Amino acid sequence: MNTRTFVRSASIALLLLAAVLVETPAAQERPAPVLEFAGGALLFPDDGETIPEGFVGGSARFYVTPRLSIGPEISFAKGDNHDHFILTGNVTYDFIAPQSGRPARVTPFVVAGGGLFSTNEQFFDDAVSHTEGAFTAGGGVRALAGDRVTFGAEARIGWELHVRVNGFVGVRLGR
Repeated sequence: MNTRTFVRSASIALLLLAAVLVETPAAQERPAPVLEFAGGALLFPDDGETIPEGFVGGSARFYVTPRLSIGPEISFAKGDNHDHFILTGNVTYDFIAPQSGRPARVTPFVVAGGGLFSTNEQFFDDAVSHTEGAFTAGGGVRALAGDRVTFGAEARIGWELHVRVNGFVGVRLGR
């Protein structure tokens, strides 16, 4: 499967997922936008073993319904003689709706995203860069740590093939 076909297929799958998860407008208000900062590991399979690489990233979530949010995510990872830049647009679905304008104390969620995965590699005196389509899908749980702060953990699988495991801290931008 070439990159264009892959990106097109991933985009269609994301749109279908969003269409399935969209709920009818409720009397509840949409939650305020959230910024999340993540750190963890990307685990790449390689010849029967798993190569871990640390990563950091950040995302913004804008709610379109009380449970469904969309937004961009940027991640950076550093490996031996190479680094990765990942840019995706994500759709997140919270399984528990806010009550009286406040998020639940603990909220399980699923997330899917599509975008770009760029790698820069250094071989002796030669630098090589390549970019391809990317997706991630998985889930996790977040918990309230105050009126506007959450923390949580998640796991995802993505392409370029990897497993992502991370923790995060979120900050709600309004009431």
